[in-house]
Amino acid sequence: MVKKVTYTLDDATVRRVDSASERLKMPKSQVIRDAVAEFHDSIGRLSERERLRQLRVLRDLVPLIPRRPQAEVEQEIAEIRSARRTGGRGGTPRGSR
Repeated sequence: MVKKVTYTLDDATVRRVDSASERLKMPKSQVIRDAVAEFHDSIGRLSERERLRQLRVLRDLVPLIPRRPQAEVEQEIAEIRSARRTGGRGGTPRGSR
């Protein structure tokens, strides 16, 4: 079923639709249907620009991760867990209040 609707578009968008319609030799309505379908399919996925930005951030941050022996990391995690179980820094243990 095809439904006729009216939307307001800015001049630049109208020019793009016109240009795509001419270049692809298809009706403007088909250009818009295809564009909306492609946009809808991309919802929730990263754009190429965003994907590249995140890769740059990752490339810049990974070298900043300190290299430590695994035993040292596990010891620190154990200390944190112990502190949490005893109420943190100088607090009373949970359940004893």
